[in-house]
This record gives sequence, C-alpha cells and structure tokens, in this order.
Amino acid sequence: MAPGLRQSLTENRPLLERHRELRALDSALTELCETAGGVPRAPSSELVTFAGPAGMGKTTLVSAARARALAQGCTVLSGKGGENEHELAFHVVRQLLQPALAAMDEAELRSFLGSWYDIVAVALGLEARATAHVPDPTGVRDGIDWVMTRLAMKKKPVVLLLDDLHWADAESLGWLTSFAPRAADLPLLIVAAYRPDDMPPEASAFRTLVERHGNRPHTLGPLSADGVARIVRNEVGEDAEDEFCDECWTATGGSPFEAVELAIRLGERQVRGLRHELPVMRDLAAAVKGPGLIERLHRLSPATVRFAWAAAVLGGSFSPELAATLAVIGHEESAEATERLRTARILADSHGPGGGLEFLHPIVSTTIYRDVPSHLRVGMHDRAAEAVRAAGLGPMAAARHLLEVPCDGRSEVVECLRAAAREYLRSGAPEAARRVLTRALQEPPAPEDRAAILHELACSTFLIEPRATVSHLREALAEPGVDPDLRAGIVYRLAQALAHTDRLAEAAAVAADEAQQATSPRIKLRMQAEHFVWSSFRTDEPDSAARSRKLTRLAGKLTGRGLEERYILGLRAWDALVRGEPRRTVLAYADDALRGGMSWTDENRGFEVPVSVALVFMYCDQPRRAEELFTKGMAECETKGWRGSHLALSQALLGYIHYRRGCLAEAEQLAREGLRIADRVEGAVPAQWFAIGILIQILLARGRTAAARRLADRYQYGEVVPNAVIYPDPSTVYAELLLAQGRRTEAESLLSEVGDRLEARAWRNPSWCPWQLDLASAVAPSAPDQAVRLAQDAVKRARDFGAVSVIGQALHVEAEVTGGPAALHLHAQAVEHLEQSPAAYELARALVGHGAALSRSSRLQEAADRLYQGLETAVHCGAEAVATRAREELAAAGMRPLPLRYGQTDTLTAHQRRAAEMTAQGHPVTVVAKELHLTEQGVRNLLSAAYRKIGTDAAGLAGALKTFPRPLQ
Repeated sequence: MAPGLRQSLTENRPLLERHRELRALDSALTELCETAGGVPRAPSSELVTFAGPAGMGKTTLVSAARARALAQGCTVLSGKGGENEHELAFHVVRQLLQPALAAMDEAELRSFLGSWYDIVAVALGLEARATAHVPDPTGVRDGIDWVMTRLAMKKKPVVLLLDDLHWADAESLGWLTSFAPRAADLPLLIVAAYRPDDMPPEASAFRTLVERHGNRPHTLGPLSADGVARIVRNEVGEDAEDEFCDECWTATGGSPFEAVELAIRLGERQVRGLRHELPVMRDLAAAVKGPGLIERLHRLSPATVRFAWAAAVLGGSFSPELAATLAVIGHEESAEATERLRTARILADSHGPGGGLEFLHPIVSTTIYRDVPSHLRVGMHDRAAEAVRAAGLGPMAAARHLLEVPCDGRSEVVECLRAAAREYLRSGAPEAARRVLTRALQEPPAPEDRAAILHELACSTFLIEPRATVSHLREALAEPGVDPDLRAGIVYRLAQALAHTDRLAEAAAVAADEAQQATSPRIKLRMQAEHFVWSSFRTDEPDSAARSRKLTRLAGKLTGRGLEERYILGLRAWDALVRGEPRRTVLAYADDALRGGMSWTDENRGFEVPVSVALVFMYCDQPRRAEELFTKGMAECETKGWRGSHLALSQALLGYIHYRRGCLAEAEQLAREGLRIADRVEGAVPAQWFAIGILIQILLARGRTAAARRLADRYQYGEVVPNAVIYPDPSTVYAELLLAQGRRTEAESLLSEVGDRLEARAWRNPSWCPWQLDLASAVAPSAPDQAVRLAQDAVKRARDFGAVSVIGQALHVEAEVTGGPAALHLHAQAVEHLEQSPAAYELARALVGHGAALSRSSRLQEAADRLYQGLETAVHCGAEAVATRAREELAAAGMRPLPLRYGQTDTLTAHQRRAAEMTAQGHPVTVVAKELHLTEQGVRNLLSAAYRKIGTDAAGLAGALKTFPRPLQ
C-alpha cells in the first residue's frame, strides 16, 4: 500500500467542526468495503471532494481519509499537485501509480501491463522498449484507465487520495475527469481536495463533474471562535482565558492551519493563555505565514536559508542530497539545516514515492519560494536542471526548470528541451511538448536546427491546434537549406494539417508544388501521392477527369516495388472504383497495392490510402477481405496507442462493412462505438461525419426512422455539408432519411444536387453512391417515367461495374418503380443476382419486394415462398422494417408467417462448404449438384448461404475459404 499524504506532525490531532465531512468519508468507505464484498453500491458514493481556501484543513481531511482507509484494510494510492510542478505532464498520475508498480519486478510488471506497456510506459515513468512509439492522448488515457482498473481489482478495495488538485497538471486532471465516472463500477473510492478559486480554466470539466455529482463538494469554512479556543487550550491548558482565545481566533481568521501552528508555538513558548501574553501571541501568529514566516526563517543560519530556498525551487517531495547540491552546502550542513527546518515546522518527512522531504504545507512552500531573490532563483533553476538530469530524473524534470531560465542561445538547453518534447509526445502530452519546444525556439537554436524544431513543434500542435501547425510548418519551409527528406516530412504534415482544417484545395496545391520541385524520384512520387489523396477528397475539385487521367497514366508505369508506388496504385484502385470502372480493374490495382504491405500507422504517411484500399473490397462484394484488413489495421492502431480519431473512423467504417453484409445489429454496435470515441476526441469531426452517416443508414435499415431523425438533429446532420468527401455521401444519406419520413420533394431536390456534383466528377458507380436509385424512388409517384429512366441508367452503370450486389439492388429499384406484371421479371433478376452476393439485407428487401409483386399478381404460392424467405433473411439481418413488411404482405394475402426454419449461424454446414469448394475450383452447378445429390436450385441455395456467411461473391470464394473456419465434425 502506498503511504498517504503529508501533515504527519498533525494527523493525530482531533479534527474540530468537520463532523459532516468525516461522516461522509466514513459512509463512503463503508460502502466501498461492502462493494468489495459484493454488496451493490449506492449512487454517487465513489467520489468525495473537499473544497476551500488555503489553510482550511483540506490536507488534514485527506490525511484522515488515509488513516480511516488503512484501518479498514483498503489499499491507498495518493498523489498531489504542486505549485511549481503543474507543467509536468502526468505528474500526479505517476505519484498515484508508481509505488504500486515499483513493487513489481520487471517480468511481473510487463506481464501485468501486457500490450499496454509501451503505450503507457513513458507517461508512468517506466522504461519503454519502442523509443519512437508515439501514442495519441486518447490511447494513453485508455491505457491508464486499464492500469487503474486492474489495480483496483487486484488490490481491492482501493482509495485514491488526491490533494491540491488546483495545482495538478492538465494531463492528470484530464485523465481523472474522464476516469472518475467509472469508479462507480469498481471497488474504488476517490477522495480529492482543491482550492476552487485557484482551479485553472482548463479544469472546467472537472468542476462540472464535481458539481453534478450527487454529493457535491464539501465546502470548508473557517473554524468558529469555540473551535480555535479548543485548539489553543489543547496546547496551553484549560486555564487559557476566553479573551486570549478570542484574540487567537481573530489573529488566525479561523484558519485551522494557522490555529494549529499558533497553538503549537504557544505551547513551545510555555504561554499560558493570559491577557498580558497577547503581544507574544500576536508576534507568534505573524510568524506562521507571510513576512513573519520569512523573518523566522532568516533567523536561522545562512546555510539553512539556502537549503530552504533550494527545497522551494525543487518543489514537491525532494531529495535532501539534491537540495544540498543546489544550495552548495556539505552533508553535515545539510543535516543540520534539515533538523532546524523540521524543528521550525517548515519541513517534514514526505510520504510520497521515494520518501525524502517536503514542506509542511503549501502555504509555507509558496511563501519561501517567493522569498528567493529573483536573480538567485533563476540561477538555482538553471543548476537544478543540470542536477536533476545528472541524478537520472530525465529531460522532462530538467525542462521544468529550464522554462524558468532566461534564453541564452545554449545548444545543450535546446537539446534537453527537444528530448523532453519527445518524451512528452510519447506520454500522450502534446500540450506539454508544445511548451518546451516553443521555449527551445526562443533560446534560440542553431540556424541549421530551426526547421527541424519547427517541424517537431508542428507535430506537437497537430492534434490540439492544427491551424498553429500550418503556421509552424510554413515557417519551417521558409528556412534555407532544409534537408530533402525533412522537407518532404514537413510538406506531408502541412498537407494533413490543411486538410484537417477543411482547406483541402490548399493541401492538394502544397503537395503538387513540392512534387514539381523535388529532385529525388522517390520524394517526387510521394508528393504526387499526397496531391492525389487530397485532390480526390475535395468536394469542389475543379477537374477530376484530368486528375484521373494523370493518375491512370502514372499508375500504368508502376509495378509496386516501393511504398510510394503502392500508394499510387492504391489511389488508382479507389479512383477506378468511384468512377465505376470494371471491378476486375479495381481489384487488380488493390491487390497490387497490398502486395508489399501497407501500414495503417506509418507516422510519415496518412492512413487514408490503406483504409480506402480496404474498402475497395467491400464495394467489390468481398467484404470479408475488407473486414480482415480492417481488423489487422485496427489492431495495429490499438497496439501503437492510436485510439482517438483513427480508431473512431475505423470502428465506424467496420460497422459500414457489416451493414453492407446485412449484419445490422453488429453494424449498429460498431458504428455507435465509433461515434462514442469520436465524440470524446478533440478535433475528430471528420470521424463524426462518417459515423453519423453510417449509423443513420443502419437505423433506417432497421426501421428506426425516429431514432435516425433524433441522431441527425443532435449533430445538425444535413444542415452543414463538409468540404471533404465523406462516405456514405452525407447529402445522399440525409435524403434517404427524408424519404423514410415521406418528405419526397425535399429528398428529390437534394438528390438532384448530389447527381449534378458527382456527374461533374464522372463518379458514376452506384455501389459507391446510389443517388440515382434513391432519386428514382423519390420521383416515382409524381414522375414514373423519369424514375424508370433513372433506375435503368443505374442498372447499366451497375452492370458496367460488375458487382452482383449493386446490380441486384439496382434491378430491385427498377422493378419497384416499374410496377405491374412487367416488373416481375426484374424482381426475379434482382433476387437471382443478390443470391450470388454477400449482401443479405439487400437480398431480404428484394425477396420481400418480389413476393409482394407476385402476391399482387395472384401467384400466391410463389409469393408465399419468396415472402417466407425474405422474412427469414430479414429477421436474421435485424432488418425489422423489412420483416414487418413481409408479415403485412403475408397477412394481406391471407397467409400466416411460419416459424423460422433454421437458426442463423456463421458456420458453414458440410454441404455448404463442399459446394463452395467445388465452385471455387471451377466446377459448374450441374457437376456440384451431381456430386452432392441435389438439384441445381438446391446447390444455388447452398451457395447463396455460403456467400452471405463467408462474406464474398464467387470471385473471392477461393481466397476466402482459405481462412474461413471449417464446420465441426
């Protein structure tokens, strides 16, 4: 168990006039221990907070919490903020966790942290294996959540004691704010104390958390005159006069800290509490803090004063040896100074990690720090930076002191600050990295290092202020003689930052300009790839056709030998997809792009191209391949600690893949998780757009139009259109929502605009954006001939592309808008195509549509078969609206729905597997039927189920079967 907080010299004194606070502590601790034993916890009992000005007894209450927690067998983890340490990222978190982790040997620690080790290692002050590992802030917070959760379960019940939170570093406070609500589900209690008037502006989320909490903060006020009198009489005796005690209350203002310190000094001076001793009392009261405290300090020896100053500069819990080094005194003088300062109740033993010394109270440390002459304070901070680094405390600890030192053009200062920035970035603390790199530029660095430092500064601001990133990178590019590889990295990051600030035209232009200037073929190709990426993602690209022609010519010359070439090939695959080129062409380029591997977490390249290549397989009726690529890519992101916008977008798009397969329940879960992550990540607006659109489509497919409408209203989806290309296309998704609400005229207008925009770019693939099919449905009641023409053109485009799922989807819409007996053949064709695809939801719609058309043509037996199949498929998909329509159509025809004939599983039966294997080997249906002793239709039914279960069409069957599990024998 970690020891508690300070005030060891006063923790045995009775706490006066804090009965309410102590009862709250006892109640919370009792519930905590009962929870650890399996008893359900009362709401809002996981957080107890104390708030009040300095000296109101917050620290003493935290110490009382420690004593009570230990008495009940709890594990206590403690940390506190420091006035001079609030810029040290995760300083408070380290205090909480390091003692528990330090008790483990190396093997046990790595086993305990598992795959999280390299993500949280630097933030927690551990040694990390991958020195270039840069997790994002969300990944680090998730990792610390996981560590704290494991510790809470391993050492339950656990109490976290957090003092002086108004001085906590922003990273620790941010983590605490996000983690605190989870404590209700753990055998864990959080006790926190802070000065509300000193909380920084960035602590607003923590304030909101506490103020909305059921128990609210316990606000501490001054002691009454009777309370101060009791403290005084406990020290000087019961004969102390009332007038004397009243004057003590006036002199201390009822501050518990000042009252206790005054009472102790009265006892040391053997004051009896009589009226004639009031002048002595006033002198002693004045010496408790402020000028009186400084006067008392300076009565001690000069070496003692220097030692106290050194301690104040070091801050927090400090090593006596380090303070002696800073004060330039020997071992004996250090020991004497320590003893004098203990006796004077200025210093006390620290109960923090590593022991050492600390000031008795923050009031004391603040007063003494401000007493250090400014010129001497600067010199001591400078020496402290050297001393802490020499002591092995690392560049972050040294950088804290260098921030207090004037700029002097020293290269060693610049290198230390850059090293600290690297550690901060690996800690998931970009704001801290920005502070030290800004200071490094002010030093200033050598001219040849300036561009590299500006690039590092831009990387630190990318996630928190991309507009500042743009400014830093433009400044870096203006530096003379920049190394070509560094310059390429700067341009790449600049293009990304411009794109993230919705300036895609500038992003594309920057990359194009650099490609023209580059002399290295490798860098030139890389910049061309960046230009193609951001050009293709512009909604306002002026000449898409010209860019496509250029990309086609370039890709035709490449073989995929290097990563730069593979990125070009991947972009060519995506461009061919949206233009509706034959799927064989699209898949060939995608396979070539992946042949040498394509990382999702290369920090010098975005993950837009790898994601786009993976999605190509989904649109080409091979969603299983897309799922495999996404699963691998997401695992790569999670391993590296990229759990913010990258993971949010990946989760949402994986949900989209499941939606296209017809696994609607799983799709909804994934899309919601993607949106949840995007909502809590600063700057993840693009990921939100993807997730919202995907989730709306899923909800509409499940028949939950009202829920889709609420979601759109909550995020103002449909009211604002981004400049970046989002898929599914936001305007098309919003039009589908309008159609579901019966607002056809509005949907028609919106879809017509989509058509004009995409036609201008020659993006004609209905698999990527089915605007024609939606528009046909919108205009069918008022302009049936136009609806048929739109659907027929969509069918032609679908056939040109060649994916059976979109051909079937388009035929289904053509049948619906055609109507009458003429539509029956189209319905049958739609079902036939969709049965050869992995698109279960679209198959369910087509089956029910065909069944309804057959019923209206009085072909009831055939209608019943189609409707039963459609109902069964819809139920297994989770498509409630389609299932409801099937039941209504059956009822209208005088038939009752039958029970489901089989339970849905993801495993192939032996017959389905054998039929799929023979088909993959090239055997026709007649041969497969003969081998399996089935009719040809029976084989088609087996294959249809296999396509949906495996997640592929016939073309991808051979490859998918290699990894698909075999049926149990």
